[in-house]
Amino acid sequence: MSYQAIAINVMIASPGDVATERQNIRELIQTWNAMHAEERHLILMPLGWESHASPQMGDRAQGVINEQVLGRCDLLVAVFWTRLGSPTGEAPSGTVEEINRHLQDGKPAMLYFSNAPVRPDSVDEVQYAALRDFRTDCEGRGLIETYDSIEEFRNKFARQLTQTVFREFAETQSSVNNAGIEFAEYSALPELSDESQTVLLEAAQDDRGIVACIRVMRGSIVQTNGKQLAEIGNPRSEAKWRAAIDALVAMGCLEPRGHKGEVFGLTHTGYEIADRLSQSAHCPPQAVVKGKPAQSSDLLLK
Repeated sequence: MSYQAIAINVMIASPGDVATERQNIRELIQTWNAMHAEERHLILMPLGWESHASPQMGDRAQGVINEQVLGRCDLLVAVFWTRLGSPTGEAPSGTVEEINRHLQDGKPAMLYFSNAPVRPDSVDEVQYAALRDFRTDCEGRGLIETYDSIEEFRNKFARQLTQTVFREFAETQSSVNNAGIEFAEYSALPELSDESQTVLLEAAQDDRGIVACIRVMRGSIVQTNGKQLAEIGNPRSEAKWRAAIDALVAMGCLEPRGHKGEVFGLTHTGYEIADRLSQSAHCPPQAVVKGKPAQSSDLLLK
């Protein structure tokens, strides 16, 4: 079913030592779109120099990237680990220049710094010292986020991306809603596996909204609302239910409780989707666009 949505360009900025995080950002942006785009009438478009910049002479390389990619972006996500990057002539690194220019334009930026262990002999001391200085500077200019593992990064970024978009682009969403378009009461639910749906529905009935995924000698216990979901001792069954939990965490429906990754709590988003799943049997969700489409070059018709 067609619907109208405004495209929000998201710049992914980083040195070259966080390729895994860059890929995870792209994946989580697509998950966000599957979950929220139709309902919120906003769609996030991940942009990066490696995918959106093309050869152009007449300016320094970073200047070309600024013109072709950075200038189009509404939100910037930057990630660092052990390197700051190479100087551009105007800033200590390309990523730093992108951050500074983006902030000067009054646009929001989300900065993440990895605390993951690294082999000492693999670290460039000059780069690491420059990164420490930059991180200290950032801590004095705003709120940054840190993480110790890729799993923690995914959990934090999935949740904080939603918070940032809802906060920073609320007026953008309102401009679609007020553009002469009427939307049906229900929008399509995100694509969820049968296992993910079961976890949500059962957790919503649990008094505390808790899902446990605990490893024991015989296998894994996956439990919520007093029910054991996985077949203990069956690796395939355990993996299937664990994947369902991971997917719900990535979508912001569940959030870790504690530090062992064994207990998860239902979020507000999780309760909302569980409610919609319960109601869908009586009123099937749909998204219908009525009236005249809004006339704007920023509107993306899906």
